[in-house]
Amino acid sequence: FSYIIALIVDAFLIFFSIFHVIAFDELKTDYKNPIDQCNSLNPLVLPEYLLHLLINLLFLLSGEWFSLFLNVPLILYHIHRYRTRPVMSGPGLYDPTSIMNADVLTICQREGWIKLAFYLLSFFFYLYGMIVVLIAA
Repeated sequence: FSYIIALIVDAFLIFFSIFHVIAFDELKTDYKNPIDQCNSLNPLVLPEYLLHLLINLLFLLSGEWFSLFLNVPLILYHIHRYRTRPVMSGPGLYDPTSIMNADVLTICQREGWIKLAFYLLSFFFYLYGMIVVLIAA
């Protein structure tokens, strides 16, 4: 059950990562302004973190220790990233005043690509895990 839910939720996380990468590419090419971009990205931060935490809570409850172990570094990164976010009035990570800084923009874009790769690899691992559990049952 946990792998089925993980596959579904991971599909949403892949969508969030693709949206993240596309949004920062639009920002880099000056297709959109920083305020609109941050207003569209910030509401997706907490749902992404909560969905990722939900998957790992299910892995913890079902005793899938290896799957949980693979996700712990990203959970810790999410916690660190949210704790060190810029001072803002609402939830989210992205501040429109500093997002156009070349270093910040590059880091955010790289973060999006790395998360996309992680979620894609996780999707196939969860699919493999689900098949192994179904065959063993």
